[in-house]
Amino acid sequence: MRMVDIITKKQKGQPLREEEISFFVRGTVDGSIPDYQVSAFLMAGYFCGMDKTETALLTKYMAASGETVDLSGVPGVKADKHSTGGVGDKTTLVAAPVVAACGVKVAKMSGRGLGHTGGTLDKLESIPGFRTGLPREEFLRIVRQVGVCVIGQSGNICPADKKLYALRDVTGTVQSIPLIASSIMSKKLAAGADCILLDVKVGSGAFMKTKEEALALANEMVDIGRAYGKKTAALITNMDVPLGCAVGNALEVAEAVDTLKGGGPEDFKELCLALAANMLALAGKGGADECSALATDALASGRALDVFIKMVAAQGGDAAVIKETSLLPGAPFVREIAAGEDGYVARMDAEKCGIAAGILGAGREVKDSPIDHAAGIMLKKKPGDPVKKGETIAELHSSDENRLSGAQAVFLSGIEYSDIKITAAPLIMGKTGLD
Repeated sequence: MRMVDIITKKQKGQPLREEEISFFVRGTVDGSIPDYQVSAFLMAGYFCGMDKTETALLTKYMAASGETVDLSGVPGVKADKHSTGGVGDKTTLVAAPVVAACGVKVAKMSGRGLGHTGGTLDKLESIPGFRTGLPREEFLRIVRQVGVCVIGQSGNICPADKKLYALRDVTGTVQSIPLIASSIMSKKLAAGADCILLDVKVGSGAFMKTKEEALALANEMVDIGRAYGKKTAALITNMDVPLGCAVGNALEVAEAVDTLKGGGPEDFKELCLALAANMLALAGKGGADECSALATDALASGRALDVFIKMVAAQGGDAAVIKETSLLPGAPFVREIAAGEDGYVARMDAEKCGIAAGILGAGREVKDSPIDHAAGIMLKKKPGDPVKKGETIAELHSSDENRLSGAQAVFLSGIEYSDIKITAAPLIMGKTGLD
């Protein structure tokens, strides 16, 4: 069997046999298929697609490409969540501690930034000393004792996805339903949780640009999860506008901590509580209203904050920065961006905002690029807010002054104004697999 024949077959839009998909995954992991052929396959799959059978088989072999996590030694129901990637999306930092504070364990493997979207691991690593790579027994011990632990996938867990994930980011093949579905669900299956809630983003800052695409991805992933015996459901959430006000790693950690302390932007808080409540419902903690009340109380009482502090300390992080977020990495260069006219902010393109944050240093240009944890954007205004010409609508943060002007140009290209106040689209736009 030759990889070039498999690539050619997929370029022609022909379905692949199980043994061909198995061969591709195995060769990706052991290195017998070079990066350039893996990338060619990803490009062929991106343009020609994969049917449901191919996607399910790709997920199966990716999940089986390394070790799987056995959570049987952790008592109770184990819940997991995953976002398909957004701008300013730091929901795991709040939703997971809320769920843990309600008695449901969260043993979570997260990813790094992909394209213009941020990654949970990059955010957490802006906390000095925080370790996202832990031995298996330490990971399980923290889940048992604290209730939540967030780590990266080790080289032995779903190694096929680790390789493909990095190559997709730098080959322009991120926005493909089969590749996204197999990537997400292979990790979720290997991670061993009993129930999985998916946050499928839709809009300018998401990989899915339309609600129809988002629903197609959500349904594909829910079907895969249920086929493997996992309680799986999805929310479809709005990503036309950045979530919250902070975009960038340390900035987002500070905003998440502020939310855990009772503050934070309303849109971000709303989504965190919705995600937490639905995770609790999947875990059997009650009906929708009961689980919503449980999540709200865990946040309002400060119990979720206590869980987060314990998780940070257990993973080697400096818990002092959670108590005083000004100790998080800060950028030496900050530029204020002024409104161009009077009126209302009508549009703040999430994708442009994410790209601008990447230019500032918050994202990666190639798979091994370092991250500037202090870089990012603080939004001072959002769509629907009134503005005066010259009023600050955002701050750009970077450790490299030379990056500011390029980021400013991209950010401003996504801003529009109006004489009348716009009506914001709903934050939660749909769901599948939920009552």
